[in-house]
Amino acid sequence: MEYKETIKSLFDLQKFGMKFGLDSMRRILDNLGHPEAQGRFIHLAGTNGKGSVAATLAAILKEAGLKVGLYTSPHLITFRERIQIGGALISEEDVLELADAVWAATDPQAPPTFFEFVTAMAFLYFKREKTDLAVIETGLGGRLDSTNVIDPLVSAVTNVSLEHTEHLGDTVAAIASEKAGVIKAGRPFCAGRLDPAAREVILAKLREFSLPGKILGRDYRVAVTGSADGLSVIDYDGPRWSMKGLALSLAGPYQADNAALALAILETLSEGEIAVTEKNIRAGLAQVNWPGRGEIFAAGTWPRAGASRAPLILDGAHNPDGARSFAQYLRERPEKKIHLIVGVMADKDVTGVLAPILEEATYLYLSRPEYPRAASPELLLERLKKGGAPPRELVGLFPRLPDAIAAASRNAREGDLVVISGSLFTVGEALAHLTGAPVVESN
Repeated sequence: MEYKETIKSLFDLQKFGMKFGLDSMRRILDNLGHPEAQGRFIHLAGTNGKGSVAATLAAILKEAGLKVGLYTSPHLITFRERIQIGGALISEEDVLELADAVWAATDPQAPPTFFEFVTAMAFLYFKREKTDLAVIETGLGGRLDSTNVIDPLVSAVTNVSLEHTEHLGDTVAAIASEKAGVIKAGRPFCAGRLDPAAREVILAKLREFSLPGKILGRDYRVAVTGSADGLSVIDYDGPRWSMKGLALSLAGPYQADNAALALAILETLSEGEIAVTEKNIRAGLAQVNWPGRGEIFAAGTWPRAGASRAPLILDGAHNPDGARSFAQYLRERPEKKIHLIVGVMADKDVTGVLAPILEEATYLYLSRPEYPRAASPELLLERLKKGGAPPRELVGLFPRLPDAIAAASRNAREGDLVVISGSLFTVGEALAHLTGAPVVESN
């Protein structure tokens, strides 16, 4: 109960919203003795793919014998997913100890945001556990993100598209400018596949700091050369490394870009004191686990959902760019009929998120996770009609996500595919239901 009460107190901080600025974060860290000051970090920003790149880096560096911290958000089921070392989630006991320490370092008259608080916990944990390296994912943007108090060994931007326009700006260039804030003078920088507007902003920032940088398509390249069990096999060609036939463990053609960025970052680190071998890379890529992002349950193996005759894929695509990438993956799969279960947050571009995936769907199940921001199935239907989304055969409106999953499990035939998408909250609740997790801890 003490753990549950602590987690509730942390999520209660969400009522203070977001603060753009680093002063509050720096005050907390100052009171904690700056646990981040001696750490070694990789810092990741970007619209999509941050988590996949982070998980890939952590897996490969673990294979190289390093004690690797991982800080990501949001979580799918438990808060403990956000802070990991060596693939192990932080323990409930450590959450209690760290929360007590951070509470003692905060000013009750100027309470921190949820993300500031948890970021401080992560830095304190990684210092205490003496990690060799920690991979840190930004929460929102980059320039004023709470994580942007570190001096990383290397920073990176995965890609840039329209997202959180109410906070980051309403153009790709404006958003790229915020994400480019993770670039530090004298520190190496890598970028994934950038659209022209974002590329110009990033290049300008690199020129400002007289940094060369590594950008996908200019300084390093990746090619999908085959597939094994539905997963991509890639060739990587960088300034120092050239590797062929690298088998990926994360589904979707877009994972090729994510893997390539991770390799570019590791190639950059190898110019210093951190070295990984090709054997480490091949083993790490084959073992990356990033739940809810192209996660596949084979036919007949869905936990707690009966003996379904179709495979199930969960992907938390929650913005138009992510949805387009996921739709491309569905287009390339062999199944002809897709049963699509969706739940989307009411404050999202519902049509933008769902339209690309609907193009590939045959049957539609509108549902929602048990989360306050989630749109009702009725609202989803109204938004889709108003937005001119591609019409698909509507199986029904399901106020409870488990009911939608059960219906799809009954309806899907051999040779069909069931997909759950639209939000990481939806995917998280679906995973909790399928795996029997007791509860999804509030995000």
